[in-house]
Amino acid sequence: MPSVDELSVRAVRQGYRGVVRPVLFRMHGGDPEKIHGQLISAMGHLPESLLGVIERLIGTGRDPVDVAGIHFPGRVGVAAGLDKDAVAASVWGPLGFGFAELGTVTRHAQPGNPRPRLFRLIRSEAIINRMGFNNNGAEAMAAKLDNAGVRRGNNRLGAPIGVSIGKTKKTPLAEAVPDYLFSLETLAPYADYVAINVSSPNTPGLRSLQDQRRIEELTGALVARARELDPAAPVPVFVKMAPDLSAGQVDDILMACENAGVSGIIATNTTVGREHLAPADQHLASQAGGLSGRPLTAMALERVRWITRHTELPVMGVGGIMSPADAQAMFDAGAVLVQVYTGFIFEGPALVMGINRLCRPDRAAR
Repeated sequence: MPSVDELSVRAVRQGYRGVVRPVLFRMHGGDPEKIHGQLISAMGHLPESLLGVIERLIGTGRDPVDVAGIHFPGRVGVAAGLDKDAVAASVWGPLGFGFAELGTVTRHAQPGNPRPRLFRLIRSEAIINRMGFNNNGAEAMAAKLDNAGVRRGNNRLGAPIGVSIGKTKKTPLAEAVPDYLFSLETLAPYADYVAINVSSPNTPGLRSLQDQRRIEELTGALVARARELDPAAPVPVFVKMAPDLSAGQVDDILMACENAGVSGIIATNTTVGREHLAPADQHLASQAGGLSGRPLTAMALERVRWITRHTELPVMGVGGIMSPADAQAMFDAGAVLVQVYTGFIFEGPALVMGINRLCRPDRAAR
C-alpha cells in the first residue's frame, strides 16, 4: 500500500500534469520563452502569506545536509538557468527547494542570442536552448539581492543562494579570467557559493575554458581571489562540467579543481548530442543549442558515477532528473545534492516534493 507521502506526491503530480501544465504550455501561443518569463515574474510577486501556505502544503519533508561548509535545508536545488536574474528568488525555499542557483550572470548585461532560442520537445520530455547567457549583469543581480536583504550565510530567503557566473560573450577568451573575477567580487557578499560555468554550449568558445591549462588558470585565480576577499571564510567555488567530455578530459578538470582548492563539482550541463529523442521531436534535432531533460538522464548519471569514483570533492548531480527515482539514482551514484530545471517544467512541484519525501542518499556528505 502506498504511503501517505507517496499518495500526496501522486496527487500533486496528477493535478499539475492534468490541469496546470496543459494551460501553461498553451499560453502565448505555446512560446516557451514567453511562458517562462511570465511565470517567473508572477512567482516573484507572490505575497508572503501565500508563500507560507505553499510551504506548509508542499515544501516540507526536506533532508538537511552540510556540504562545503554550507548548511542546506534540503538536497534538491534549482539549477542555473531557471531564474537567471533572481526574479523569483523568494519562492524557491517555500516550494521545497533546499537551495537555488541563480544565473548564469556575466560581468556585462547582454541580450543573449536571437529568438527563437528555446524549444520544448514534449514527447521526449526535453528542452533545447541556445539562450546565450541573456541576463542583466552581475551588478544588477547584486543590487537585487542587496535590496532583498540577502547576505552570504543569513538564509534571508529560506534557502542558500548560489550564483552561476559565466563569460560575457564580447569578452575575448584571453581576458576571461578578469571577466569572471569581476562577477565573483561583485556577488561574493551575497552568494553562499559561486558556480563557474565553463560548460554552456551557447557562448562561442566557452567550453574551451575546460581545457586543462585554461581551467587551471581560471579556477586558481577565482579560488585565490575568494580567499583574499574573506580569508576566514572564503565563498565556496564550484565548477560546472559538460556531459560531452571524455574520461581523460574529466580527470584533467578534476585534477585542476583539486589543485586549486575548488569546493565541489556540478555535473552536468546540457549536451550537444541529440540521442534518445522521440520520433515526434526529431524535426527539432537540427536546432543548435544544449539539450536537457529525459534524453540526458543516463549520460548525466554515468558522468556523476565516474566523477565520484575519481575525486573526493562533493558533487551536485544535475541533468535529466525527471522523477524521484532519477534523483535517487544520482544519490546512489554518490551525489550529495541534486538540481532540477527541465524536470520542474514537465513535472512541477511534485518532483521537488517527491525527492524531498521519498529519496535518501546512501552515503553521507563528504
